[in-house]
Amino acid sequence: MVTVQHPDSQQGGRSRCLGRPTTIASLATYVPPRLLTNKDLEQLVDTTDEWILQRTGIRERHIVDPGVATSDLGKEAALKAIDAAGLKPTDIGLIVVGTVTPDMMFPSTACLLQHKIGATNAWGFDLSAACSAFTYSLTAASQIVASGGVEHALVVGADVMSSIIDYKDRSTCVLFGDGAGACVVSATTDSGAGILDYEHEIDGSGGPALCMPAGGSARPPSHDTVDQRLHYVKQDGQTVFKFAVRKTEEISRRLLERNGLTPDDLTLFVSHQANRRIIMSATERLGVPPEKVIINIERFGNTTAATIPLALNDAVESGRLKKGDLVLLASVGAGFTVGSVLVRWGF
Repeated sequence: MVTVQHPDSQQGGRSRCLGRPTTIASLATYVPPRLLTNKDLEQLVDTTDEWILQRTGIRERHIVDPGVATSDLGKEAALKAIDAAGLKPTDIGLIVVGTVTPDMMFPSTACLLQHKIGATNAWGFDLSAACSAFTYSLTAASQIVASGGVEHALVVGADVMSSIIDYKDRSTCVLFGDGAGACVVSATTDSGAGILDYEHEIDGSGGPALCMPAGGSARPPSHDTVDQRLHYVKQDGQTVFKFAVRKTEEISRRLLERNGLTPDDLTLFVSHQANRRIIMSATERLGVPPEKVIINIERFGNTTAATIPLALNDAVESGRLKKGDLVLLASVGAGFTVGSVLVRWGF
């Protein structure tokens, strides 16, 4: 193993990425067709379209039909991503599924997805980092490919958040939607593209601020936990908001500075789409101008592990992200989890 010098470094910064260079070779997304609009939510809880839009930036979100699981959404995105990379499912050597809504406690959603897509040569696992699941999964897969362990890895960020949302709780039910994104991470010899560096951290003291209290070993399912509605997302909104703004800015600045870069060097900044005000506050503090920030939360809501690939896909389709562009990904999630990945876009 050797430390790879960051190709964009202006001040001799050193990347944490080890081994051979890796790149995002393809990207695909999928959202279920059914829409849940703010007007629909007005019929469920005491809220208004205007209030939701002003506070969150969300107008609508996609919701699965009964019986549709995370692996089903992941399958749709995964097959499209594999095809876009010019590969077959049997070419995939690793599957990392970032999700907080696995189909079931076990087997892993990665196992279920592997079978559904026919990736018979792959091993894999689930990665639980809530809204940072995509950045964490991308880093994990990239490092395994870089080590020479596999040639091609499939990274899937997918969540059926509607399965753990209390539609009687107006503080959370307005925020979340369902969706999936997938990318293929491959080894590359293209010096003009690659996953360049990453920076991650966790802060477990923030766990109680955003969690699903029951269903695990600490509070197994019981009549009492169901009666108390503890199998749904619970959130201290103000605590999460303040932490997310501060840490999005901090983790992004740390990664840029280590690589001798400034926000001016970026083509695009893609944040986890939790709340429009969080994104705008954090990027203002970081010094990224609005024209370099992509926000699509209006159409999808917070899809947890799927928000960053959904935003990247919109950027590619709208022409805002092209081969050779420098893009910074950033996320903050329950736990708390914090992540940032620097990418020179490869297609």
